Amino acid sequence: MFEQREGEVALSVDPAGQPGDASLVFIGRIASPWKLREECPKNMDAARERGGGATVTVDTLYRPGLAGLAGFSHVVILSWFEKAPRNLIVQKPRHASDAKGVFALRSPARPNPIGMHVARIVALDVDAGRIELDAIDALDDTPVIDLKPYFASVDAFPDAARPVKEGRA
Repeated sequence: MFEQREGEVALSVDPAGQPGDASLVFIGRIASPWKLREECPKNMDAARERGGGATVTVDTLYRPGLAGLAGFSHVVILSWFEKAPRNLIVQKPRHASDAKGVFALRSPARPNPIGMHVARIVALDVDAGRIELDAIDALDDTPVIDLKPYFASVDAFPDAARPVKEGRA
């Protein structure tokens, strides 16, 4: 599913095979229109452009945790990219001319393949454990490890900066 490109560096050990220092549970699953990696949008902007909403279904045990989420416009979804390799520490994205360290990328291939998605809540059914979303950049049946309400007042930084994208001014 992930081929190693020129300039990429793999770890000498696969983190998936190392003894864990944390224990995670999946609290639910994402239902999305994206069945194959090649179809899946690379980010939430691309997912919104392509259309097609998504749904997070929270397992019965964890549904009481949805109490109080009604009224929030957006939710932060932390997912587990279970199909992503965990041993690439330097990667060369298709769109970039240079390789970069995994911690300077949002690639799903990372030592702990945690995805972060900020999505608009379209509908919420606490009893059914269903959160309808405007879009998602994750494959269908991706496990969810956590949900957090999005607070524009503390989660958005208008002065945040990032390197200039290659080929653009």
